[in-house]
Amino acid sequence: MLREPVLRRILTGVLVSSLGDGMAVVAVAWLAIQIAPVSQAGVWTGLAVAAYALPAALGTVVLAPLVRSMASSRLIALDAILRAVALGAVAALGIAGLLHPVVYVVLLAFSSLLHAWGNAGAYTLVSERLDGPDRVTGNALLSTASQASVVVGPALAGGIVAIAGPSWVIGLDALSFVVLAAVSWKVGRGAQPTTVPSGPPGSAWKVIAGSRQLLGLLVITCVFYFLYGPVEVALPLHVADDLRGSAGVLGILLAVFGVGALIGGLCAGLLPRRSPWLVVIVIIVGWGAALLPVGLSRTLLPAMIGMTLGGLIYGPYMAMSTELFQRVSAPELLSRVLAVRGAIVIPAVSLGTLIGGPIVNVFGAPAALTASALLTVALGLVLGLVVLVRRYQ
Repeated sequence: MLREPVLRRILTGVLVSSLGDGMAVVAVAWLAIQIAPVSQAGVWTGLAVAAYALPAALGTVVLAPLVRSMASSRLIALDAILRAVALGAVAALGIAGLLHPVVYVVLLAFSSLLHAWGNAGAYTLVSERLDGPDRVTGNALLSTASQASVVVGPALAGGIVAIAGPSWVIGLDALSFVVLAAVSWKVGRGAQPTTVPSGPPGSAWKVIAGSRQLLGLLVITCVFYFLYGPVEVALPLHVADDLRGSAGVLGILLAVFGVGALIGGLCAGLLPRRSPWLVVIVIIVGWGAALLPVGLSRTLLPAMIGMTLGGLIYGPYMAMSTELFQRVSAPELLSRVLAVRGAIVIPAVSLGTLIGGPIVNVFGAPAALTASALLTVALGLVLGLVVLVRRYQ
């Protein structure tokens, strides 16, 4: 991947923008907590975190006629431009003290409209320029670029929030997407797409529905991510209320998760490819088990250990699942298939986040984290039982 000039440049841009997004993981939630009424902090935090991702599903459907024939690099660039503009507006209003929670959520929603297409463009580039086993490694490098930035981003954001406030962090996130937009637009200038999407609008859905492996993996991923959703609301509030910590403490927890995910993601190519469902089951059960000490503890060390192990276990998931989609999908439909996958998976996380807000308000952050952990372990065990029964039928 590093010998391929186009992929090398795109990877550089993804690293920079991922650093910005790693910082925003802290800032988006912390800014919502600051500007929301105290009694509604959980609800507005859930809305803000969900708005940063959920509208990508709408963009996948509504904007498809405008973007589905574009080159992969152009998809990445347009997503980055939209994010830069919307997040820049959030930063400017926040710094000026004029940011209302409703305006905040609307701008975050606007920033995410093309995100599924941008992600699809990046992984489609990998598929276009790498073959066979190299795709898993390419996927792993792309996904762990994000995780590597999460190692630094949250901790860096915690310090900046303490000094200048979360609005400045979101402003830096906007600048990071300016870099990605410039790199990807330059890559695509004058270039023709190596694969031209064709076929009727429903072709991508038919590819997924026609494969039991893809459909099953998509359903399990949606449930898995839905159960994770409440964590994005509960963890910041758990840090603020139960651990009596600051944005810096939240940054530390997310950073150690990133360290684990970086190591796990880079090891994705070493995992057995003949038993993908076994790997999926282990990842789901392992993540749920690692999350338990985070919800049950009132001190930082057990939470740090749980987040580190959780990241290590979860790290390979995206690379391996994406490779299956790349292998099964026709090249001319791949960007659309991946965009459809994003349109289904992203709302699963966001719906979990939206539900997590009221749950945290009623039952508290530790209860929400513990429930998410236990239900995730149960999901993995049920999936394991189903696979075992089918194998011996």
